[in-house]
Amino acid sequence: MTRGSMYQHTAGNRVRTRSARRGRICEGAGKRPAVNQLNNLSSKEWIAETVSVWIQKGLGKNHKEAQIEREHPAPFSYQDIARLIRFFTKPGQTVLDPFVGVGSTLKAAALEGRPGIGIELNPKYASLAKKRLQMEVQEGPGVCREQVVMVGDAAKLLPRLPPASVRLVVTSPPYWNILHKEDHKVRQERLSNGLDSKYSNHPDDLGNIAKYEDFLVRAADVLGLCRRSIDSGGHMCIVVGDFRDKAKYHMFHADLARSMEQRGFTLKGVTILYQNHKRVFPYGYPYAYVPNLHHQYIIILRKND
Repeated sequence: MTRGSMYQHTAGNRVRTRSARRGRICEGAGKRPAVNQLNNLSSKEWIAETVSVWIQKGLGKNHKEAQIEREHPAPFSYQDIARLIRFFTKPGQTVLDPFVGVGSTLKAAALEGRPGIGIELNPKYASLAKKRLQMEVQEGPGVCREQVVMVGDAAKLLPRLPPASVRLVVTSPPYWNILHKEDHKVRQERLSNGLDSKYSNHPDDLGNIAKYEDFLVRAADVLGLCRRSIDSGGHMCIVVGDFRDKAKYHMFHADLARSMEQRGFTLKGVTILYQNHKRVFPYGYPYAYVPNLHHQYIIILRKND
């Protein structure tokens, strides 16, 4: 055997040995799957939920289970909230919504087998949330009836919750005072049908604050109060949209995300919620560009330990 052939033979043995060793490692790894401490999703289900654009789901305004939801001027779809609950919690872990409105979060939590806590300033909407849970959530396997609706100002009620008692906060706060405007959409879809066009007249309602800068601080302060109740490693998901005030366009999602990072949270990402069902209105035509906003943002934050 020549020197060259001896080297090739030895090198070949090294390669085969390394390959065999890697094979044993991979084989062993396959027998010890990683423990999913965040949720009960499979790897395929997990990956699908990390796509950064979702298409908003809804029952349709004529569906029998959409009638209570329509009573609120700015509801969100419980199906979209259910996706967040499935990803960021396991069955039995508690979900909190400090601006619960007519109870979309609690309905989603109930159907996903998670206890829920909702806080609502407006007694009318709190009552509708309770009614919705009674009428739209049927008894069945995996359904959790431990849903609590608290009536009052979230700024005063949140400090009463036990520390580290909540795994996920998912909510949609008021979008400042934009509901006070009466545009084409409000007149055609709300006022003409005798539906509420703003949250309330309550002085503590964030939707009644005059200046955007003051509103932003107050909204972030209230959401920041949730941090004490969130367990270690828990998350907060905030569904918001940007908006215009006369000629000024406010990037509310970005402003709020920065504000929350100043209050003990880390921004993990943003998911765009595409609202492909919304009607188009002739805003600005034929004088100026004014967008039809057909998407929202889901701000995804993790509590800093």
